[in-house]
Formats: sequence, structure tokens, C-alpha cells
Amino acid sequence: MTTPPDEMIPLHLLRLVSPSLPVGAFSYSRGLEYAAEAGWVHDEPSAKTWIHGTLENSFAVLDGALFWRMSEALARDDAEAFLHADAWLSAGRESRELQLEDRRMGEALLRLLADLEVPQAQLYLGRPLTYPAAFAIAAHHWNVSPAAALKGLMWTIAEGQVAALLRLVKLGHTAGQRILIDAVPVIERAVATARSLEDDEIGNVSVAMAMASAWHETQYSRLFRS
Repeated sequence: MTTPPDEMIPLHLLRLVSPSLPVGAFSYSRGLEYAAEAGWVHDEPSAKTWIHGTLENSFAVLDGALFWRMSEALARDDAEAFLHADAWLSAGRESRELQLEDRRMGEALLRLLADLEVPQAQLYLGRPLTYPAAFAIAAHHWNVSPAAALKGLMWTIAEGQVAALLRLVKLGHTAGQRILIDAVPVIERAVATARSLEDDEIGNVSVAMAMASAWHETQYSRLFRS
């Protein structure tokens, strides 16, 4: 029996969102470590609010909207528009820690893609790109639709935050799974938001995450990189 095109699972996307992708995502907490230290995140409800809020109020309205523009630029082979959206995203990072995380992961993914002989990755190798930009290149190369790729990218944020959460707060894996299950409709809404924003509506409004990330750099004891 032939699977209808709209039901085909983009298997390359599963590879790109896998925790085994060697980009070092496991070593960052995106401010969550400080939030746990400060007591802002201390149980399942507060963790769910933090993670889901980050997706809708930060990632969707900045990373997601600009990822969408980068994906469209790649589809029409518009290098200038692609780099413009990437530079815009980089300028939107609110702390040195967030910017370094983005650059390091972007460099790691771009290097991996170049080693896998992805032409556009080889073209940009050595040039600092954000992680969403490198992810857009990978998705475009393996014919993953922008909508599916954006959902996958948002899923990596949710899953990465839950993984960090389980190391920082006394919660079990079942609680982590509940947070991820409830993240599904949040991601659907966040993708719809990202796709609909006009240029003058793009901007990060996650003040708590920005403050936590900045303060994490001077936190006395840290499990995650800063």
C-alpha cells in the first residue's frame, strides 16, 4: 500500500531533531539553570509555564518568524535575504550566553553538514550563522518542508529544556513526558504565529529568560555552559 504524500514522515527531520545530533545542545539550559536556582522553576506547573511560555513568547516571535524567512529565502535561492534574516536573529539575542550558545551550535551543525557534503553548508562554512540558519540549510537540503522543520526545531527546544529540567529540579520522567505531551498544541500555535508575523511584529519578549541567562553567567555553581 502506497502512503499518500501528505502522510509521509520526513525521516530526515527525525534525524535532525534527535538528541544524538552532535551539536552540543545538551550542555545549555537557556537560562533554566538560574531560574531553578532562583526558585522561579521548582515544580511541574512552574516548569510547564516556563517551557511553554518560552516557546510562544520568545521562540515563535523571534527564532520561528526568522527561521520561516530563512527557509523561504533558501527556497528561492536568495542568499541576501537569508543572511539578512540570520543577522537579524543574531542581533536579537539578549545575553552573551544566548549568543554564544547559538553560535557554537550553529558552527557545530554547519561543520557536520559540510562534512556530509551539503553544498550550501560548504558555501557558508567559516561564516558565523545562527543555529536556526544552519538547521534551515539542513532541512532545505533534505527536502523537509519549512512547516515541518519549524515544528521539529521547536520540539528540540522543548525536549532540551525538559532534559535540563530533570537534572535541575526534583521531577521524574513521567512529569517530563506530561510537559512534552502538553507542548504539542503549544508548538502548533507557535508555528502558526511564526508564519503569520509581519516584519514589524518580530521581537523577543521573554524578559525572564533574558535576565536568567545573563545572571547565569555569574552563578556560583553551574551544571550547564555559560
